[in-house]
Amino acid sequence: MIQRIQTIYLLLAFVVTGILPFLFPLWTMSNAKDYYFAQSPIYVILLGLSTTLALVSIISFKKRQLQFVLGRLNIILNLILLGLFVYRSLNLSGETVVVSEKGIGMFLPILAIVLLVLANKAIKKDEDLVKSVDRLR
Repeated sequence: MIQRIQTIYLLLAFVVTGILPFLFPLWTMSNAKDYYFAQSPIYVILLGLSTTLALVSIISFKKRQLQFVLGRLNIILNLILLGLFVYRSLNLSGETVVVSEKGIGMFLPILAIVLLVLANKAIKKDEDLVKSVDRLR
């Protein structure tokens, strides 16, 4: 159901984890060489799982509890991805003489986490509304 706000949030999270990493580099070296997520297989796997979870969560709009659990799992996955990005960036800046700058791709998991939290909040609100209507019957 596209008219529900959590579907919009999940669709935006899908775009952030599935499309934007191809456009924005994670790091830019001083020799003008960009480092994209596709250069590391672990990043590809984690972003692929995150994208898949967002898509499955959009498709399972009739099962709000499953949608909520998938959203939480996706948040944990993005936190792991963010931790790997931070770990890599801390090791990257000290190991070479080439100066690196963090790209906007480093902040994509943070944006995805915010969108997933908003989606889970809306899912919880819908679930509470359905439970209150069932109580009145």
